[in-house]
Amino acid sequence: MKILTWNCNGAFRRKYEAINKLGADIQVIQECEDPLRTTDEKYKAWAKNYLWTGENKNRGLGVFANEGILISDLKWEADGLKYFLSCRINKNFDLVAVWTTRNNSITYRYIGQLWKYLQINKAKMTGCIIIGDFNSNKIWDERKRTCNHSHVVRELADIGISSLYHDYYNSAQGEEMHPTFYLQRKIDKPYHIDYIFASTEIVDKITNFEIGLRDEWLQISDHLPVLCDIIKKI
Repeated sequence: MKILTWNCNGAFRRKYEAINKLGADIQVIQECEDPLRTTDEKYKAWAKNYLWTGENKNRGLGVFANEGILISDLKWEADGLKYFLSCRINKNFDLVAVWTTRNNSITYRYIGQLWKYLQINKAKMTGCIIIGDFNSNKIWDERKRTCNHSHVVRELADIGISSLYHDYYNSAQGEEMHPTFYLQRKIDKPYHIDYIFASTEIVDKITNFEIGLRDEWLQISDHLPVLCDIIKKI
């Protein structure tokens, strides 16, 4: 199964055909329009099998699946945290789509949103894929905070969930060689902030891990798509 995450930087109705070329079975897209409320009929027709959440109809979090894939909303408690979508894929495994935001919080901004989500739902997250734009990296850890990037990584490890990029490339957190985001699309401001985490209970093997080509994708977004081919345990 191929899964990907991509922050499209808005106007997904004009960009979905580009991401389609990567051939993913499941696409987790940040900053995309709500297909239900769009006026773009072609985008609405394309988005036949999806879940979406958000306050602004033009910039939310969506999970789009190929036809034939059953995707069910699990409606896990989010307690106002932004943004998370929990879903069941083919009655086989759970997936949590992520787009962390500041959410008007000083203490629990960005990775703090995911940390709080973990405190609420951790018991249900074993055997899960967690995928999306975390807006976070170990390089920004604040030691005095109890909810920094390293804390989240450790808490996920406690329930058998790890980053597929770091497993595939045998890389340490904060030492990534492949950026996923360029601030203001400037090539001298590269960061790795988009992730696919998965449980060893469901991932038997990673057969491929890709990050989109910078020169190609920076033409339409400040993020590069992150794509992974996995073989699931039966």
